[in-house]
Amino acid sequence: MNRRFVIFAAIATLPLASTAAFGQEETAPPVAANVVLVHGAFADGSSWAPVIRILQREGLQVVAVQNPLTSFEEDVATTRRALARIDGPIVLVGHSYGGMVITEAGDDPNVAALVYVAARAPDVGEDYPALAARFPTPPAGAGIVRADGFAQFSEAAFLSDFAGDIPSEQARVLFAAQGPISDTLFSGRTTYAAWREKPSYYAISTADRTTSPELQRFVATRMNAEVVELNSSHLSPVSHAEEIAALIIRAVNPDQ
Repeated sequence: MNRRFVIFAAIATLPLASTAAFGQEETAPPVAANVVLVHGAFADGSSWAPVIRILQREGLQVVAVQNPLTSFEEDVATTRRALARIDGPIVLVGHSYGGMVITEAGDDPNVAALVYVAARAPDVGEDYPALAARFPTPPAGAGIVRADGFAQFSEAAFLSDFAGDIPSEQARVLFAAQGPISDTLFSGRTTYAAWREKPSYYAISTADRTTSPELQRFVATRMNAEVVELNSSHLSPVSHAEEIAALIIRAVNPDQ
């Protein structure tokens, strides 16, 4: 288990009064008790399952959004509906294309912090595909299969380029559940950049064959995020669930 996560978990189980008993300053309360997880393209909410288990053990209330992947606007609307059902502050988390969704939906006043996981993080009105073209082209794009206005990864591309560090039996289950995306999904533009206003965290996947690690470092630096780097494929919420959960818990408890 990741050492940072073990420390977080140990702190989280201590009663707040215990520090006062030793004459120390009391621990600051968490900024949020709710976490909303937004999946990326070619995936669905089940890709968060390993992270959800850890967060729930820590007593956090967790919701995984199921985006239709038919348009950027509809995905933002779906995420906003999930946010509206929750009372109190929220840490909003986006994986991959889900980072674009949380960048727009993060204007919700209950969103206290943002966590990006190998994610897109556009500025207002930015042409993100044009930005990505300035960085090395990952191999996964060559494995996209298009039909009837929608796109999916081929099985070979999904297993080798999208989920390359996940056991093949598990990766095939995720392949079966991948969400077909509209051909126009990535043409959307943001009208707001929540990372400019709210504390942000970023998990970079250094072995990513779907989104360039160099692009991930660029956007993480631009948003002045707190960063962790993982030797992971694009699907780090599955292959590095403990580390991703630890980063989310860090966003929940930034003073611990």
